[in-house]
Amino acid sequence: MNHIVSAEGLRKRYGTTTALAGLDLAVPAHTVYGLLGPNGAGKSTAVRVLTTLTRPDAGHATVAGHDVVRRPERVRSSIGLAGQHAAVDERLTGRENLRLFGRLSRLGRRGAAARADELLARFDLADAADRLVATYSGGMRRRVDLVASLLTAPAVLFLDEPTTGLDPRSRLEIWATVRELVADGTSVLLTTQYLDEADQLASAVAVIDHGRVIAEGSPAALKSRIGSQLDVEVADASSVDSARTVLGTLAGRPPETDPGGLRLSVAFPGATPPLPEIVRMLDNAGAVVRDVGLRHPSLDDVFLSLTEKAARSEVPA
Repeated sequence: MNHIVSAEGLRKRYGTTTALAGLDLAVPAHTVYGLLGPNGAGKSTAVRVLTTLTRPDAGHATVAGHDVVRRPERVRSSIGLAGQHAAVDERLTGRENLRLFGRLSRLGRRGAAARADELLARFDLADAADRLVATYSGGMRRRVDLVASLLTAPAVLFLDEPTTGLDPRSRLEIWATVRELVADGTSVLLTTQYLDEADQLASAVAVIDHGRVIAEGSPAALKSRIGSQLDVEVADASSVDSARTVLGTLAGRPPETDPGGLRLSVAFPGATPPLPEIVRMLDNAGAVVRDVGLRHPSLDDVFLSLTEKAARSEVPA
């Protein structure tokens, strides 16, 4: 597989703090690849290393085929970066901001102006282009910041928590922009603490904790590690034993019962039988069922499960 970003054994320390502890990544081209992790997990440090803003203490990484330590100038010419906070000047208009960034990117006066106009039109910012950025909403500022990172048509776009602090409508606008970029061939490495954001955008994610990857795969594959939870509420106490037997047989483990004694829950580690089949088995066993519910895991569940396991493994015996 063609990997647009790869990292092997990246390490970085700040004094006594280990930010990266042997990070390995392999990011496919033309996709959104998500980096998830709690605060202090190493996500932003990984982005800083991969974008040549920080030199690693050890390890090796390439972006768009260029070594981040040996050929940083080649890396910089191949990437765009939108950090956690919009880096636009509120005293300038949106158009002036983009032209300024274009000039700083050595597009030349005419090239910067043409590219700015092109991107403003493409991302529906033309109507507000000549207003001061100070008058923009938070979502519009983030969109201008994101557009600024696209002035040089980068092969790889790094988005470091791009929707932090945005309202739901603005988040959806950023998501739509990211999807459009990937459809046009841009590769995106996204760090986020919003699990639904990674679920919506990323075709693959890596969960980072304590500076290393603790799990990797598609959102669906990571969810399958946890499985689904089946909740059954029976009508009366006479149905509890038969329902417990059915659920225990299906899941290979005894179900849990709530304090009221009429609701039973069991987790399925793998594929869950269809609900109609479960209801039929309960009925055949003589259980009178009041309610049946199947809850599929979210990435939040995966995240909490994985990071809790990692935290327990760090505790001395």
